[in-house]
Amino acid sequence: MNDNDLSILLPSFIAGLLVLATHVPLGMKVLARGIIFADLAVAQIAGLGVVIAGLLQLADYPLAVQGMAAASALLGAALLTVIERKLPQVQEACIGLLFVLAASGGILLMSSDTHAGEHLKDLLVGQILWVNNAQLIATALLTALLLALWRVFNQRLGTFGFYALFALAVTASVQLVGVYLVFASLIVPALATYQIKNRRTVAAFIVGTAGYAVGLLLSVWWDLPTGAAIVWAMALVGTAVMLKQRMQ
Repeated sequence: MNDNDLSILLPSFIAGLLVLATHVPLGMKVLARGIIFADLAVAQIAGLGVVIAGLLQLADYPLAVQGMAAASALLGAALLTVIERKLPQVQEACIGLLFVLAASGGILLMSSDTHAGEHLKDLLVGQILWVNNAQLIATALLTALLLALWRVFNQRLGTFGFYALFALAVTASVQLVGVYLVFASLIVPALATYQIKNRRTVAAFIVGTAGYAVGLLLSVWWDLPTGAAIVWAMALVGTAVMLKQRMQ
């Protein structure tokens, strides 16, 4: 590995840390609430907003794209709130249906686009290797705001407040790292550390950070798709942590 490789990987690693900053605490909450697939649904709905922005020729206006994605994600948050309140017995089934409808809607909207396959791949797997400084700065500012809101209002958010905060966090991260890494960043650290009683949050951050670091290195060494490599690396690190806990 040369200095050029490291210069490419550093912004990607920083992007991963920014995603983990919000997704580790949110992932623990998601796991505790038993709404495992809510993040996939919201991420896909946010992605649908990005697709719609592209169809409206707004791709050259980043703020407009962000606004469309955020509006879509907040709509998803409102739907999740209604589902939790009105249909708690079939909540997971409804969340799964939202994900499928959003994913299918994106495919339908992109059906006339000759580059649809590439756009869909970018949405799912992400382009973490190509994040730029402007994206990192904007995400860092939003992350700081969301963490401040989480710290101050965590116990007083209510159902819609939680889903809205969740939706805004996912909106930013899905455009950085893609739907698959959003799901992995939320669920793997939380799941890998659910048996840890002391300093669980620290352990979860270590799992996520190690997953991003190892995945990025493997993707460069072996010329692998970066997003997929990070997902697998994080899952393997998480599995190792869970096995270690069982052996104690």
